[in-house]
Amino acid sequence: MLLKIALLPNLTRHCALQVTKDVCAYLDSLGVTYGFEETLRGCLETRGSFLPTETLLSDADAVIAIGGDGSLIHAAKKAVKYEKPVLGVNAGNLAFMAGVEKNELHLLGELISGNYTTDRRMMLDVFCRRKGEETPLYLGHCINDVVVARGEQIKLIDLMVTADGKLVNRYYADGIILSTPTGSTAYSLSAGGPVVDPRIESILLTPICTHSLFARSLIFESSAEICVEIPHDGEDIYISCDGDASVRVEPGSTLIVKRAQKSAAFIRIKPDSFIDVLNSKLSQRRA
Repeated sequence: MLLKIALLPNLTRHCALQVTKDVCAYLDSLGVTYGFEETLRGCLETRGSFLPTETLLSDADAVIAIGGDGSLIHAAKKAVKYEKPVLGVNAGNLAFMAGVEKNELHLLGELISGNYTTDRRMMLDVFCRRKGEETPLYLGHCINDVVVARGEQIKLIDLMVTADGKLVNRYYADGIILSTPTGSTAYSLSAGGPVVDPRIESILLTPICTHSLFARSLIFESSAEICVEIPHDGEDIYISCDGDASVRVEPGSTLIVKRAQKSAAFIRIKPDSFIDVLNSKLSQRRA
């Protein structure tokens, strides 16, 4: 039985405040201890405690994230550090990662009773080896994807990509997306990439608006080390992990993307398969 829950809501999302109140009320009825990050003190009237993030997550049995997919991924990246499983409660739109919809809060009883399974999702680590330096700089990790894209200039950028030291392609494009199977339903999907079952651990490469008749998405084995050579000509090129703030990459640098040692754990209460979720969510976007 779970006794301590860390609640990580994104209160900027529409409906998130009300959904958070509903979650608190349900946890109160079950007599469960829960808490929030200190930064939310004053934003909620609740019997839950407000604690520093490290204390909150290290003491919790599990995390409940409330919001859309971006909110759930952001919360999961925090939880990975403390090896805590995450249940996503959808207070957004599609939310592929959500395990519970806002009208299914009664299922939280199953969570507290321990009647759930966890899905392990691979992550990617991103490094940058700057020109003239041997040791790469760690830039971060992602659950969905890392995007390499042009800045404000309109012209295409030239990106040479290798996998395990072998040339893959030279892309003249707006950029490229390197994603996990989890991220295959995010930006990569919008750019024309395939949907990959998360159980098939792999790394996807999807070019963005490439100037070619033959450039298609590629799928590499999860152990591959993907390198992206940044041009030397001084163009502004940026990267972003999971949609976080973009970081400019120095000309002549090499980006290195590979599987992370850690993986994220998402709580699954309902018996829905990946295909069930895919059909249910994407049907909301069908004309």
